[in-house]
Order: sequence, then structure tokens, then C-alpha cells
Amino acid sequence: MKFSEARQSYLAHAILRLLREEGLAEVEQERHVLAEIKRALVADESFESMIDERVRRRIASLSRKVEPGSREWEVLYRQYYEQEVRKAGRK
Repeated sequence: MKFSEARQSYLAHAILRLLREEGLAEVEQERHVLAEIKRALVADESFESMIDERVRRRIASLSRKVEPGSREWEVLYRQYYEQEVRKAGRK
């Protein structure tokens, strides 16, 4: 899922506020922390896009035609997505 700049900013501020409210972080340079949170959000987007592309290619390469949106396609997508994430060491 891609986030707009406004959404990234909103999420970064919400995360920072939660960290402060829960007493999990003391922040001296808020601007740097917000930038790092946004960077992490974008990195996660890139990772998900890469995995999505691999999974779609894998389904398309099957010897039988699997129609996108079909129940079989959805099951294969979830299965292959989880496999790719595990291979990448993320979960």
C-alpha cells in the first residue's frame, strides 16, 4: 500500500505521539525522528511492492491459467506471499 506524503506525515506524528504517551521514548530532535519514521514507512512500502510483484509473476508462470480474482488465485496469492515474506526473513 502506498501512502501519500500527507498520510506518511500523519502516521509519523501519530506514532511519535503514541511513543511519548506510553513513555517509550524521549525525543530531543523531533524532526529527525519523524523523518526516520517516514523512511521506515516508505521502506515497508517498497518491500511489499517487491513481494507483490514476485507473487504475481509466480502465479502467471504456472502451467495452467489462473484467473486473477478467482478463489484459486486468491488462495495462491496468500500462500505465495507468505512464502516470499518468510524467504525474505520478515516474519
